[in-house]
Amino acid sequence: MQKAIHGITVAHFFETYREKLKLELVTGADGLHRLIREGSINRPALALTGFFKYFANKRIQILGASEMTYLKTVGQRQQMEIITEMIDRGVPCIVLTRNFHPTHPLLVVAQERNLPVFRTPMITMNWVNLATLCIDNEFAPSCTEHATTLDVRGLGVMLRGDSGVGKSECALALVERGHSLVADDLTVIKLLDERELIASSNPLNRGYMECRGIGIINVAEMFGIKNVRAQKRIDMVISLREWTPDVIEERTGLEENYYDILGISLPHVELYVRPGRDIARLVEVAALVQALKKMGHDPAKTFNDRLIEFMSHKADEKTRTIKPIERHDPSPEA
Repeated sequence: MQKAIHGITVAHFFETYREKLKLELVTGADGLHRLIREGSINRPALALTGFFKYFANKRIQILGASEMTYLKTVGQRQQMEIITEMIDRGVPCIVLTRNFHPTHPLLVVAQERNLPVFRTPMITMNWVNLATLCIDNEFAPSCTEHATTLDVRGLGVMLRGDSGVGKSECALALVERGHSLVADDLTVIKLLDERELIASSNPLNRGYMECRGIGIINVAEMFGIKNVRAQKRIDMVISLREWTPDVIEERTGLEENYYDILGISLPHVELYVRPGRDIARLVEVAALVQALKKMGHDPAKTFNDRLIEFMSHKADEKTRTIKPIERHDPSPEA
């Protein structure tokens, strides 16, 4: 089920990314409950001149060298009026780059109105680029899937199937062969940049697996930290099904099937579970085949082209070996 994000608090943004974005709170601790309601960053250059018609008031406001230089050229009363107008329009917070100190009017108004003001030593362009990635992650469309996700030879593979079909057992066999676990049983998925699906697990059960008959196991302790990944892009989906005599399985691989998540279509393979089948090995091979396809090498299509060429060559040979029947007209009577 898709989860809609309507906003995040300034406190959450600050606590989550303070080290990454090198943020320092200057004032406004009582206003950290304010909501950031849009997943983008705004430089309020026009707003500082008094033009608020298209002011992006729901975003984080950033003041760089240009904005701070302009503020220092206008009077204190005008500064206070402009900052007050911005706060009245509901801005969540202000960030000053290059370790700028807030001007006196900005500091006074922010303190009076409990507006969080931060500063960072980073230059404006770098901070905006990095903060945009962070805020995109927070506002990205997300959903959860009842599935187990692994990194199999560099490809993100999501295993689906009914409860008890053997997803965790298959995942355990793959981890034992050196592949990495991303999430067991429940996968959290985010759509980044409207093109990439990123899988992760809940922080509470990251690195843990449930194996029926054994219980909860810690993958990092048993197999090493290299066998656990915090997140991974999903490249394909494999559904595990219970085998029945009437099932029709794919034999050639020419038919392409897809599974839709958050509007993104992913290559989809169905594997049927029955005694004697090494499902973990089949998942591994399916991932390798998908890796080849991404590189432009489709084994099924290549074989099909060879088969067509072979049949065409045989047909040409047969045509050349058939000689036309010679007809002999009877000689005329003398």
